[in-house]
Amino acid sequence: MTGTEPVDTDVADDDALYVLTAVLLTPAQFPSLLGDDYPEACAALGLEPYAEGYGLVLGQDGQGARWTVVVDDVSLVAVAIASWDCGMEYDLSPDERSVVVALPGWPVALAVAAPHVPAPHDPEPGPGEPPPLTPPDPSEWGPAQRRLGADAVALQWAAWRDQLGDDAFAGTAGTDDAASAGAAGEEASRASEKPGPADERAPGEGASAQEPPQPLSQRTPDEEQTPDDQRAPGGPQADGEQRTPGEQQAGGPRAPGADGDTQGPLQRVLAELHGYLEEPPPPGRVRSGFAPGGARTLRADGPGWSVVARTDDIAFVLLDEMPREVLPIGRGPQLPSLLAALDAMAVRPA
Repeated sequence: MTGTEPVDTDVADDDALYVLTAVLLTPAQFPSLLGDDYPEACAALGLEPYAEGYGLVLGQDGQGARWTVVVDDVSLVAVAIASWDCGMEYDLSPDERSVVVALPGWPVALAVAAPHVPAPHDPEPGPGEPPPLTPPDPSEWGPAQRRLGADAVALQWAAWRDQLGDDAFAGTAGTDDAASAGAAGEEASRASEKPGPADERAPGEGASAQEPPQPLSQRTPDEEQTPDDQRAPGGPQADGEQRTPGEQQAGGPRAPGADGDTQGPLQRVLAELHGYLEEPPPPGRVRSGFAPGGARTLRADGPGWSVVARTDDIAFVLLDEMPREVLPIGRGPQLPSLLAALDAMAVRPA
């Protein structure tokens, strides 16, 4: 990553910050664990949702305390991230004039640490100061874990999609998009027993090495690759045993009709997505990213749900009310036009 050169940022009694990684906080790219959209993510950090965005620089001070330094030099942070993603060294040294605020703690989990300083720990908050930032609890399921799960599905699209056969969503004319997913239940159940293909890497927000892909039958949708290769939420298993995120057992996407009635929630999600076309949501609620073959990857969030879709393919839905379930929506007659309209209004990385 970066690592060892200190940066003067007026953190922890004028001590230097040892930079470990960085992420962008812009309408098109922000840590989804912070909120459903850009203004919500900014509010989680006590920031104004300026259109230009921010860069978040994560590091440790000389005593080992965790700090997140918010800077307004977005271009500098973007260049650093792009360099790290290409395996190049880059000394991220923000000018002190670009520092907006230094926040205690880290909003994401990091597995790395600065050398020659004490182990990472949260600084003691002073009187009237906010508590340190902390990542979401991986043993729980809620909005943050649901959004992280959707991000992970987007990163592993090919593996998740290949669990459903080409004819799994073959619907007839006039068939509802959500209902057309019902035919995939048996196919998804069979596919959950076979390993998935290699990971399909999407551009990341930080510099992290990707581990070799596990068989998909051992991945949960919420095993996000965070900037430090720290997997995001796991949780209790059906057998009651608590496992680490890397040991999670998952059965692949569950289609409506495979187990219980899920068409109601899927219809609600589709209706709310259509509502976004009539009344535009806050910036960042719908985001468009690169996908192979000239398509686009869409990420959309709303109250209690997250959607991952390819404009030339299907969509996957994660719900607060259905922990760690990944529900596919078939292409059907209506989904293509909906995805095209959402892509047209979505924010995109510069």
